[in-house]
Amino acid sequence: MGAGLLMMSMTGSGLAHAGPIKLPPPEMAGGMPLMQALKARHSAREFSSEALPQQVLSNLLWAANGVNRPDSGKRTAPSARDWREIDVLVATAEGVFRYDPPAHTLTRVVDGDLRGLTGMQDFVATAPVNLVYVADHDRVSEDADADRRARFVAADAGFIAQNVYLFCASAGLATVVRGLVDREALAKALKLGANQQVILAQSVGYPAGRH
Repeated sequence: MGAGLLMMSMTGSGLAHAGPIKLPPPEMAGGMPLMQALKARHSAREFSSEALPQQVLSNLLWAANGVNRPDSGKRTAPSARDWREIDVLVATAEGVFRYDPPAHTLTRVVDGDLRGLTGMQDFVATAPVNLVYVADHDRVSEDADADRRARFVAADAGFIAQNVYLFCASAGLATVVRGLVDREALAKALKLGANQQVILAQSVGYPAGRH
């Protein structure tokens, strides 16, 4: 079950192809009751290097910001004015991928292992997955003043991060959300546009020493 992202391609060539990678459908049954997940929720900074299986990654991303109402396209995380301005990027040893919630797919953003750039603590370079929450300000209404927009965007990223915390508590995964990021260096490595902004990052993996 430790196949991770490299086994997600149906072509047998890993993630070398340029097209979107279809994730398996998320499992929406089972899991820990909400009150137990809230009790178990905590930050962890020690991770196993074991890759997340495809199904776990699919469940994680759907819980983070997937579509839970297909008729409207609305998400598991709320969004101010329904901007849907936060993109979830997935940094792994194989590269960085953008999660597309409506299609439930991953698309490669850049090649190479950029995990170490997603934070300033040593553990981020070896955690199997680092989620990066990027705000696309082109989707944000201009009628809100700058301070209000900044607050709304930060809150929207926080909602996604808390979804990840609760999923990880339920699934027995370790996670920690992080604000200590060299945003300029990471944005350059991710080839972000002028109106895209790194808000937060979050490491996810199995707890260290679980076996």
